Amino acid sequence: MSSFDEMDAFEGASLSARAMQARPAPYLEDLNPAQREAVEALDGPVLMLAGAGTGKTKALTARIVHLLTTGRARPNEILAVTFTNKAAREMKDRVGRMLGQTVEGMPWLGTFHAICVKLLRRHAELVDLKSNFTILDTDDQLRLLKQLVNASNIDDKRWPARQLAGVIDGWKNRAITPDKVPASEAGAYNHAGPRLYAEYQARLRELNAVDFGDLLLHVVTIFRRHEDVLAQYQRWFRYILVDEYQDTNVAQYLWLRLLAAGHRNICCVGDDDQSIYGWRGAEVGNILRFEKDFPGAHVVRLEQNYRSTPHILAAASAVIAGNEGRLGKTLWTEAEAGEKVRLIGHWDGEEEARWIGEELEAMQKGTRGMRPMSLDDSAILVRASHQMRAFEDRFLTIGLPYRVIGGPRFYERMEIRDAMAYFRLVTSPEDDLAFERVVNVPKRGLGDKAQQTIQKTARAHGVNLVEGARIALEDGAIKGKGAGELRRFVDDLARWGRMTGDADLTHVELAQIVLDESGYTAMWQNDRTPEAPGRLENLKELVKALEGFENLGGFLEHVALVMDNESDDGGAKVSIMTLHAAKGLEFPAVFLPGWEDGLFPSQRSMDEQGVKGLEEERRLAYVGITRAEELCTISFAGNRRVFGQWQSQLPSRFIDELDAAHVEVLTPPGLYGGGYGAAGMAAQASPEIMARQASDLHERASRADVYNSPGWRRLQARAADRPLSQPREARHQVIDLEAVPSYGVGERVFHQKFGYGAVTGVEGDKLEVAFEKAGTKKVVARFLCGADDVPF
Repeated sequence: MSSFDEMDAFEGASLSARAMQARPAPYLEDLNPAQREAVEALDGPVLMLAGAGTGKTKALTARIVHLLTTGRARPNEILAVTFTNKAAREMKDRVGRMLGQTVEGMPWLGTFHAICVKLLRRHAELVDLKSNFTILDTDDQLRLLKQLVNASNIDDKRWPARQLAGVIDGWKNRAITPDKVPASEAGAYNHAGPRLYAEYQARLRELNAVDFGDLLLHVVTIFRRHEDVLAQYQRWFRYILVDEYQDTNVAQYLWLRLLAAGHRNICCVGDDDQSIYGWRGAEVGNILRFEKDFPGAHVVRLEQNYRSTPHILAAASAVIAGNEGRLGKTLWTEAEAGEKVRLIGHWDGEEEARWIGEELEAMQKGTRGMRPMSLDDSAILVRASHQMRAFEDRFLTIGLPYRVIGGPRFYERMEIRDAMAYFRLVTSPEDDLAFERVVNVPKRGLGDKAQQTIQKTARAHGVNLVEGARIALEDGAIKGKGAGELRRFVDDLARWGRMTGDADLTHVELAQIVLDESGYTAMWQNDRTPEAPGRLENLKELVKALEGFENLGGFLEHVALVMDNESDDGGAKVSIMTLHAAKGLEFPAVFLPGWEDGLFPSQRSMDEQGVKGLEEERRLAYVGITRAEELCTISFAGNRRVFGQWQSQLPSRFIDELDAAHVEVLTPPGLYGGGYGAAGMAAQASPEIMARQASDLHERASRADVYNSPGWRRLQARAADRPLSQPREARHQVIDLEAVPSYGVGERVFHQKFGYGAVTGVEGDKLEVAFEKAGTKKVVARFLCGADDVPF
């Protein structure tokens, strides 16, 4: 059966178009006018410009249902593309609910990568691959590149393979093959980039493997070189729908344009104001020039927001208005005004974390007239991952439950990677990278020399490493205990491979057999480290995960495409994540810490990309604010420890862009004696000034936190007297800086808990003291007194 005959087979499983057409259309009645307009505009190119929280997924799925119920297309004639598996699942579930039955026969609803895997497996021979190619993960990709770098005698420390991976990934994102690398980029990776890119691609073909970038690149190459293949898919995919179009890279853009070139029935849904992934190849220009790419395109703006309060939307709109390169839209809502966006300045990052921790605890009981909020209702969104440490330290100290989103994921753990390497070898013996990973795990007495022998033998005979090992054993090139263990390993691989065809053995049972007979499970059972029990539990969970798949191959493909971390051990927790990770999420309460120039907007982004970088940072600020449903709190610190060094900070320029009419400036409790109510409000500018000059928020926030107070100026004067390299230590709840005791190096002091000691170092108000009985410790000066002043 040909690949296209296989596609025709989906028709039998799909719902009858005639039966669908007879159904009523209640899904249209639940749409607002703009959403309905986008759903019913079925012919030609459509751009659904959907602002944050405007129900784009609802409109997109309603459009799919409308295509089906009107008989415009059968389920297998609709190509619906998302960026995440979660979005694809949600879309399919919603379509089923709207139709009132489970959706079958929609094989082309999925992520870019998942759909391209299907296409590439059908036409792998057109790019010199076999249909059972392996998809490499980042770890395997880096190991392969390191081999090529070492073979070229390049200093990996000066020119790390990870840098080369980034260069190659950038080319693939732009659909650039090795022979098409621009002359202007020939100097990449110390002028070796283009050559190593070609060698890397050749090695991948030898391994019958691809990386993630290849999935799009190879399919685009096939479409460009084989017009008959492209023409068939252009006829087959009668309607194309694309979610999050603003996040597409050049390769994805070209892939879509090629498929839509004939009928032009393409509907792209996106928001140029939420294009925040430029660092990984996304091109906001793709959505900005949609009308030029598809003349006569129908543009529908979804502007009614169902998520946030008017104050939150107004604050976000004021910030994003600073971007010049945007299509423009005005979000509005029927919701009540609610709380203003709160703006709070803190002395340092630790004080910021302390205050947010106290606020989260207060919010659980209900505070400032608001309803009680569970920790699950709250999120802390940071610009850079290093900001998380202060919150984690603080929350661990006070016992506040939290989860870090985007941390180490299940399938990235060492024991899981090892187990999957075994599974990969069972399904594809030519997977050399998997062989290299586990040939001596557990230990089989095969040192570097033996493994090099296997490599050389395989290269000399033009075979994979499994066959190379077999030949090396037959030639007697490997001897001793290692030879016996290697022979057993090679024989086991062959036997396990044959067992995949055993109808009486499930793939779950086979996986357990592989882990047990390889000695891998026993290795961790005999391990006495504290981590061993957890690793064994992870392996059990891995085998359990196999139950949801038909075979090992399907599971391995799933793991390569889906790296979700959806496990949860129960109980309410506040979520901590980066702003990038928060895209697509929403929470009743959102905290946005670290709004300081250089941190946010990122100095690196501005230095490397100039205005383009600043505009993407501003879009990131817009995304952050619009994650909030009811309460949004923006904070900044006057001092922050960055990579071990204290730095004085200036409030972010984005604070200046907030609309003062929708912002309330607060003074953190206890900071220089400040508080809520009159104390905080007295520090703010008058209503007349607020109305006259919205950009005074910098000044108001500074005064609210006494940054212009005598105490602040005295601290600045003291800091100026110290060498610039000396850290400027932060202090909490100290009203008069001059009242803090001052001690010099060598001076004897007394601490109520640690006893007598001598000062050995001074960092602002923190002293390093060598105590006579407690050893050397760092303590705050106000908890010490002079040895001669002990009151007993």
